[in-house]
Amino acid sequence: MENLRTTRWELVAVFVAALATPARTAEHGAPSITPADALRQLTGGNGRFVTGKPSRQHQTATWRAGLREGQHPFAVVLGCSDSRVPVELLFDEGFGQLFVVRVAGNVAGDDERGSIEYAVNHLHVPLIVVLGHEQCGAVTAALGSEADRKAESADIQTILGRIEPALKEVPGDASAADRLHRAVEANVRSSVQQLRTAPGFQDRISRGELDIVGGVYELETGRVRWLDR
Repeated sequence: MENLRTTRWELVAVFVAALATPARTAEHGAPSITPADALRQLTGGNGRFVTGKPSRQHQTATWRAGLREGQHPFAVVLGCSDSRVPVELLFDEGFGQLFVVRVAGNVAGDDERGSIEYAVNHLHVPLIVVLGHEQCGAVTAALGSEADRKAESADIQTILGRIEPALKEVPGDASAADRLHRAVEANVRSSVQQLRTAPGFQDRISRGELDIVGGVYELETGRVRWLDR
């Protein structure tokens, strides 16, 4: 009898979790959730995180068990590897909801683009978010002197080299704090633009099936500040 009650509650938990999950249409695996809906869901989750009232949904053993047969994330997030920016936590999401790619400086290199293309082309994710953050160490290093950059290892220099083109419009006469603030945003916009012009995404964007947006995570407030395009 006890086992029967346990099974019944597990079924209820699965049903409730399913209601909270963006649905997928049968045809071609296309998402029934729109890019705008996906962005609203992320914004709502971040709001709960900021106010200290996260729902902590999609984290139970029962929910994890339901993901054994596949995944249906509703957004891709290209974020920075910085340990202070745990993507699922700051959007109040759990297992199977976000397809996260993290690399120092949230740059859109070959490996990162390939991972994102997989999520869009095979998992039919409707939204790509490039998420930078304030006080980014990689962007700070890219703003440094040429001598300092060349003192880094070759692999680190490769990452900095991907950031540098975005910093050309950052005014050199601004304060250090203002330069970094602007550089972080410019770097996010650069990655967004690189992804928006990728041949594999343009048709989906034109049909309204995909959108690519940028945001900056504020370390002090916990808020994600969405950037205008």
